[in-house]
Amino acid sequence: MAGKASEADWLRKLGAKEIKLRSELDLSKIKPLDKATWAGAVDNLGGPVLAWMASTMKDNGVIGAVGLAQSAELHTWVLPFILRGASLLGINSGDSSNDIREMVWARLATDLKPPLLKEMARTIPFAELPGVFDDFINAKISRRVVVDLAE
Repeated sequence: MAGKASEADWLRKLGAKEIKLRSELDLSKIKPLDKATWAGAVDNLGGPVLAWMASTMKDNGVIGAVGLAQSAELHTWVLPFILRGASLLGINSGDSSNDIREMVWARLATDLKPPLLKEMARTIPFAELPGVFDDFINAKISRRVVVDLAE
């Protein structure tokens, strides 16, 4: 799922076979159970999008909730969790132990290393950071911005 149609080619390059735009969702009519579509999902928005994802999980589907960019609230039904066995996992990497972090970092540097890592982010010097704040607020940023603190 993408918020910007302009990111569709990038998502296909990452391996997506189908792209759904957030603007195509009618979040005012979320059903307790909708068409079972996804075996798994990672949600960084929370709120209505997360509720919709839960309603569209396949049997034993799993959602990893990693953020709340849209909302910290979640208004949904228990039906996907009971009738489909869906799971909602909260991911709190901020409190992970150093042992777990080192294990994850080691895997990300080897067998789980993203093949397009250099294209996923751009690095800017610290002095340019104030210049990107408006771009973040106005949803003009795609992918990640890494700030180089070594000035």
